[in-house]
Order: sequence, then C-alpha cells, then structure tokens
Amino acid sequence: MNLSDSKTASQGPRRISAMEAVLAHLRSAIENGEYAVGDKLPSEAELCRTLEVSRPVLREALRALQTMGLTVSKTGKGTFVVANTVEDPTFGDYAASDLLEVRRHVEIPVAGYAAVRRTPEDLDHLAHLLERMELETDTTSWVALDTLFHLAVAQAAQNPVFRRVIEEIRDALARQSAFLNELGGRREQSNREHRAIVEALMDGSELDAVDAMAHHLDRVETTLTDIVRPARTDIPTEGGPEA
Repeated sequence: MNLSDSKTASQGPRRISAMEAVLAHLRSAIENGEYAVGDKLPSEAELCRTLEVSRPVLREALRALQTMGLTVSKTGKGTFVVANTVEDPTFGDYAASDLLEVRRHVEIPVAGYAAVRRTPEDLDHLAHLLERMELETDTTSWVALDTLFHLAVAQAAQNPVFRRVIEEIRDALARQSAFLNELGGRREQSNREHRAIVEALMDGSELDAVDAMAHHLDRVETTLTDIVRPARTDIPTEGGPEA
C-alpha cells in the first residue's frame, strides 16, 4: 500500500492527507477485527514499510488512534488495541463530550458578556489574533493562536473567573483543535467563525455574539461526530491511490 506524504488540497472537494489515510486504514483494521482487543500493533518500522509512509506520518496516525480511545502506547513495549469502536475521544484530562458541554455553558454566555463589556484594547487584541490566524499555515502555530483567541474572548468579558475556567481547559482545547484540524480540515471554516465572533463583539451585539459562538461550537460538535462515525476507506489521498 502506498500512502504518500501528500497534504490536503486547498480547493475543491477535500482530499485526505497521508496521515488520515493511514489512520483510516488502521482504524478499519481494528474495527473489522484484524487487530483484536489486546493485540499489539506491528512495530513502527514494519508499518512504515507496509504502508510506505514516513515515520512522522505514522506517529501522527498512532496518536490519533490513542485519542480516539482505540489504542494505548506502552513505553518500550509498543501500541496495543484496547477497544474496537470509537466512543468518546479524550483530549488530555477530558472527554470530548464533557469538554463540549462545559464550553456551551461557559463560552456562549461569555461571548454575550464580552460584546457589552469589551474595551478598545480587547478588540485590538482579538483583531490582531484573528489576522494572524488567517495568515498562519502551520497547524501547531495556528492551534496556539486558537487557544489564545478563546482566552481573549473570556478576558473581554471582564470577569476573571471566566478566564480561569478557560485556562483550566486550555490544554484540552489545544489538543481538540489540533485533532479537528488534522482530521476534519477545520482551519478555514474556524477562521470564518472566529471572524463572525469578532465582528459581533465590535458591533457590541450581545445577541449576535451569542449566536456566533453557538454556531462555532455547533460546527465543532458536527466535525467531531463525523470523525467518530465508522471510518471510510474508499477516499483517495491527494496524489495517491485509494486508501
């Protein structure tokens, strides 16, 4: 199997990356019973040879499998299958469902407060972050900016408790953001959603800000749901054969 290290196409129907193709292949093998619960996956070297991909690509796919709850990695021993279905991805210390529930109860009203309490300095900071995010092409750097953006919205609400809550889940937010960008191609869509939030804050519209943040979190949930559904293995990678 040849899964080239190609990147997602920027225009037209989204074509999956080599990492996504490797992930889909391994996930399908686990869900179909080729690798049963308790089994050890082949070594990284063996998988790289079989799938004809680089080790960094393979490691990204293995990390995604672990986030999905399908495998665990044991230092010095390898990667072992612990489940054959994806139930609820985990980001750091928190399950995706728990994280989203809290975000809805916190970030949506926070956006409303920010719309009526934000200062000119808050707006300048958010506009600067948004501009940097829209220009950023590196996923790791974009994820860091994404986290700063949500912290900045909380800061604009002028209640230190809100910012403290977002600080508490900051690592989980970053992990989730990276996961959605790698597997869901969320970056451009997320930029548009962030712009809608900033525009509502600039207008001082509490209703629009609440709606914009709610829409953003709806899209996060939709993308997560799409990823958790049974993997398809008939989607071609860019510049390569079908996975």
